[in-house]
Amino acid sequence: MSEICSTCGLPKDLCVCETIAKESQRIVISLEKRKFGKQYTMIEGIDQKEIDIKDLTKKLKGAFACGGTTKGGKIELQGNHARRARDTLVAMGFAPETIEER
Repeated sequence: MSEICSTCGLPKDLCVCETIAKESQRIVISLEKRKFGKQYTMIEGIDQKEIDIKDLTKKLKGAFACGGTTKGGKIELQGNHARRARDTLVAMGFAPETIEER
C-alpha cells in the first residue's frame, strides 16, 4: 500500500504539495566571483521544508554538466549558469515571475 502525504492527505504518487510550493517560491539567482577568479552561480530562496533541495541540486548539476553543492539553503553551481538556470527552473515547474536575476 502506498504512503499518504501528511500535508494534503493524498497518496504520495498523487501528492501535489511540491507543485504548489514551486509556484510560491521567491528565487534569487546571482553570480559570485571567488578565489582565483572562479565564478559560482548562487541560487537562493528555495524553502527546504517544501522542496527537496538536494534532488533539485542534483538535477541542475546534471543539466549544466558542472559541479556544485548545497550549503545553508543555497545552491552553489560551479561556473556562470545564471541565464540557463532561470530557463531550467521554469522548465522544472517554478513560476517565471518569482525568479529574479542579480
